[in-house]
Amino acid sequence: MSTTPTVVLVHGAFADAASWSGVVAELQTDGIPVVAPPNPLRGLVSDAAYIASVAAQIEGPVVLVGHSYGGALITVAGAAENVVGLVYVAAYAPEEGESLGELQGRFPLSELVGSLVERKYPVQGGADAVEVTIGADAFAGIFAADLPADVTRVLAVSQRPLATAAFTETASAAAWRTKPSWALIAAADRAINPDVERFGAERAGATVVELPGASHAVAVSQPKAVADLIREAVRATG
Repeated sequence: MSTTPTVVLVHGAFADAASWSGVVAELQTDGIPVVAPPNPLRGLVSDAAYIASVAAQIEGPVVLVGHSYGGALITVAGAAENVVGLVYVAAYAPEEGESLGELQGRFPLSELVGSLVERKYPVQGGADAVEVTIGADAFAGIFAADLPADVTRVLAVSQRPLATAAFTETASAAAWRTKPSWALIAAADRAINPDVERFGAERAGATVVELPGASHAVAVSQPKAVADLIREAVRATG
């Protein structure tokens, strides 16, 4: 069995696993095993359970990496026995029993909140639930201000929506209490208040890197910097 941890990259809301493409290429250059699963984006409880199942079925140690909402998922899923480290990328790092709404509520809200578009979708039993995306006109400035316009136009129309249940469901565990963690702060983030990222990282005792001028889409705009922090986590836990 390899002692090099497998890196599991968990994307956040309004994106998909392709957002990790540059990071994947960087890690593969170093021979680091990597998996970038789809995040269902249907709610903290079910999404974390899915990511935990992905990690548990990997042979050997795992480093979980979460971007944005994905940070909340790795916080819970990181309780899986073979998870040896957590990396937060412009991400939430909630406490056990805390919701993302409660965590965000500690600080001034970001510009994202006023730019969300709500839509309904059907759920089992015939009822409707609510999901959100970022308004197309606001997407570039809020989510990816450091990317070229031709790229953000594509990203804006290919968003994956997030169920609003993700903001109210609470974390059933806080793996950062028992697992080492690293955090990358996107200092120019307009989707998550950077102070939310800093607070979570400090509370977790994470090793922190802060990138001035980095947008929420830092994994796309600065994949090498993101990969460098993941490499550090892999070296420390391998």
